[in-house]
Amino acid sequence: MKVLLVSTSSGSRGGGELCLLYLGRALVTRGHEVTLWSSTHPRMDELAQQFAAIGAVVRAEYANSYDRRGRSIASWLDRATSRRVAKQWRALAPDVIHVNKQNLEDGIDLLRAARSTGIACLAMIHITQTARYLRARFSGVRDWVSRRALQTFPGLLVTNPESRCRDLLDFIGETPRVRMVPNGVPVLDLAERDRLRPEKRRELGVGANERLFVAVGRMVPQKRPLAFLELAARIHRELPEARFLWVGDGELTAEWDAWIERENMRTVVRRLPWQSAVPPFLAAADVFVHVAKFEGLAFAILEALAAGLPCAITPNLLREMPFLNAGNSIAIEDDDAWLQPLKDSTRLAEIGSAAHALATAQFSFARMAENYETLYRESMEGAR
Repeated sequence: MKVLLVSTSSGSRGGGELCLLYLGRALVTRGHEVTLWSSTHPRMDELAQQFAAIGAVVRAEYANSYDRRGRSIASWLDRATSRRVAKQWRALAPDVIHVNKQNLEDGIDLLRAARSTGIACLAMIHITQTARYLRARFSGVRDWVSRRALQTFPGLLVTNPESRCRDLLDFIGETPRVRMVPNGVPVLDLAERDRLRPEKRRELGVGANERLFVAVGRMVPQKRPLAFLELAARIHRELPEARFLWVGDGELTAEWDAWIERENMRTVVRRLPWQSAVPPFLAAADVFVHVAKFEGLAFAILEALAAGLPCAITPNLLREMPFLNAGNSIAIEDDDAWLQPLKDSTRLAEIGSAAHALATAQFSFARMAENYETLYRESMEGAR
């Protein structure tokens, strides 16, 4: 089938956009034809360049909701953009349109465009927190607009994990259109991981007896990079050989650097700018750390599981991921008892092995593609 993957174009480096890249690869492997549609904004160049090796890329003039002064309200009122985009999509003649939304209010004009084409469509929503929850300005009106757009969209609404499905149903009301599809990632062959590990550790200056803790994400308040620093200091007091690396940059970079200088942690903690190839850093690591305020089903966590890494995760995220437990992950707690597995190489290896098995069974490319194939066929049948 011909699948049009639509990006609301909030950025090339978020997990939501990474989903399009991974899904495109998985669908092509299974014999489907994929096309990416995205904005001409320069921030989408990276995704477009990477996707070009998978399928066709169509760029168009389009302003993401967060580039508009009125946010979702402006998108809701902009019917001209919806008409123009719908015309472009009809000309591409896909069998199904897959709109990839970062959050509830993102891409409302694109939902209307998909609806008006008459082509089978669905929408993936990665973050289900409301504008009110996020304490956004004019949250009442913005939530009303988002709710109305989702209620009138005729296609399936996909999210994950299960807790996000419940959030979405609470927001728009009970409907059979809400579905859950786990994200899929490339599962790293453990022999390849062992090959990459020594070279990458030498490149990072990590000694054989040092334990490397890695986090991956943008340096924005949602990802809580400053909380990662506080956690690093806490772990280092108990584990002096621990070293820490954050991969990613963003608006909190200056605060991060100031903290490092103030606490004199330059030899213990470092950061690197965004990297297009994360697996070598995961191969070099001993533990993956994730402390975000909230997430969907974070690709960073799934990639770490797929690399066979023990993942230390804060309780707020663990509550949303029931597939994680004491056998395949580590819960970061307020007391110091949770630090004990970090000191035990054998226990860390056991947790990492269980993590890799989990990723192989539940979060592979093939499983994700199979799930979306089923939803695409259902959408096409409904459109007919």
